[in-house]
Amino acid sequence: MTLRGPPEDRSPAELLSFGVVNLDKPPGPSSHQVSGWLRDAVADTLAERDADATIDQAAHAGTLDPKVTGCLPVMLGDATRLAQVFLEGAKEYVAVLECHGPVPADAEAVIAEFEGAIYQKPPRKSAVARRLRVREIYDLDVLETDDRRVLLRIRCESGTYVRKLCHDLGLALGTGGHMGHLRRTMTEPFDDTDLHTAATFLDALAFWVEDDDSGPLREVVSPAERILEPLPSVVIAESAAREVATGAPVYAPGVFDVDDGADRGDLVACYTPDGAAVCLGELVGDPAGESGVVVDLERVLV
Repeated sequence: MTLRGPPEDRSPAELLSFGVVNLDKPPGPSSHQVSGWLRDAVADTLAERDADATIDQAAHAGTLDPKVTGCLPVMLGDATRLAQVFLEGAKEYVAVLECHGPVPADAEAVIAEFEGAIYQKPPRKSAVARRLRVREIYDLDVLETDDRRVLLRIRCESGTYVRKLCHDLGLALGTGGHMGHLRRTMTEPFDDTDLHTAATFLDALAFWVEDDDSGPLREVVSPAERILEPLPSVVIAESAAREVATGAPVYAPGVFDVDDGADRGDLVACYTPDGAAVCLGELVGDPAGESGVVVDLERVLV
């Protein structure tokens, strides 16, 4: 079988079938609608170019409510197999806390008490079971206050409900409160320094179709390997990668290199020597050993 080549050498069609867009979600549509629009646009473009590749799916990382804007990585084609990686990473938001009375003088001190582990129960409209659970608030900064509003920067564990956090902050402040505007500024490893709008993405597709210019497309769509940056890496031989493609785990003789600090039980990403992603898996054995399984497969990417 043919393995993927180096990420930087892929054709536009290969990029679109195993790529990710760091999308600036607009207010209005749901996250599901937005990812569906991108999927359909890519499928139509590949058909128009008579490309060998095609896609029938796209997925977003971390649902944003229709009114919420900001960082929404959208995985295209086979990149959807990497969705679980986003469950491990942190999220960051800028939110407006709308207090139901004047902001107290000690607001910053009260709000700082919410850093660390907090208990949350998902709201009634959520798609998950409403069980009490613990979520970590890594950083909670007051950026500005104005009469009855507090502008917050929140860096938190994935799965934190900011709307519920704002409600609880309002209770702690003694004023009551609710979440106003919310914008996500980071879904690790993506942040708001290189967001692209849906219009920019569609324009990039049009440049490729109409002018045979793939430059704008390469600026907007990243190889799917970008999603894996936070994970420890394992470099394996091409022969081992071909075995992985048939469902075999990664054995010690096929391992070339492993990131320092990778521990047994870690979720790791395996690559060929030229940087192409092969699989996700759990590090279960000694990479320096002469035999035995080193990585048990979780997701095959080739």
